[in-house]
Amino acid sequence: MTSVPISFEFFPPKTDEQKATLEAALPKLKSLQPDYVSCTFGAGGSTLSYTPETIRHLREEHGLDAAPHLSCMGGTRDEIRSLLVRYKTMGCKRIVALRGDLPSGMASHGDFRYASDLVEFIRKESGGSFHIEVACYPEVHPQADDAHADLAHFKAKVDAGANGAITQYFYNADAYFRFVDSARRAGITLPIVPGIMPIANFSQLRRFSDMCGAEIPRWLTKRLVALGDDAESIRSFAADVVADLCNRLVAGGAPGLHFYTLNRSKPTLAICERLALS
Repeated sequence: MTSVPISFEFFPPKTDEQKATLEAALPKLKSLQPDYVSCTFGAGGSTLSYTPETIRHLREEHGLDAAPHLSCMGGTRDEIRSLLVRYKTMGCKRIVALRGDLPSGMASHGDFRYASDLVEFIRKESGGSFHIEVACYPEVHPQADDAHADLAHFKAKVDAGANGAITQYFYNADAYFRFVDSARRAGITLPIVPGIMPIANFSQLRRFSDMCGAEIPRWLTKRLVALGDDAESIRSFAADVVADLCNRLVAGGAPGLHFYTLNRSKPTLAICERLALS
């Protein structure tokens, strides 16, 4: 397989157990020499501190080029402005700007309703200090009216100043290729990196997919269900399937692979081993 940039997404650990899990995973994933890593956004109140602290830890303790996520939800202009200054001081060069989901218990949005508004604000406040990544949805955002409206929202983020995009995960390579073709026809020229979700826990994956609108192909569901409680067989089969997906994406011109690690190393490592990346 041709060498291709890879990146990893983490979430900010909040408990001692979560911190230990991430610490165990980091050296193993770092050995794959990721282009960068990202950390999701804890929106709303005191949790705003978890992401910057995790970014600091990833950068200073592990020497990783860590990119923070920023979300519209629960963040005021002043809070986002303060975070931008903090991240710039840390040396961050990349930000992942998302609309995000409304945090549990919150009745209203923050000061930004759409990710395009957030991208525009980051550009206004920081100029060209940050490379801005945004999200896109090969299988259409679950709240979009239709595929055309979804593509228009994506283009609005690009027009606001995005530099690159990371997709929601998917297991159908054709969905990605068709989406990229549609984006190019709409005049979107930035790199569109596929998001890759390793399969470690099928019931958890099914919950995630129901929430975010990612389709698990029927044949894949049936094969995983047939394996029952045979954890080792599930891990091996899942790694083969996702590695095949990655190989097809790269062969078709994908500019990189962005792995949603869920702060664990084994599922991602198993895929990358099959890609001769480790």
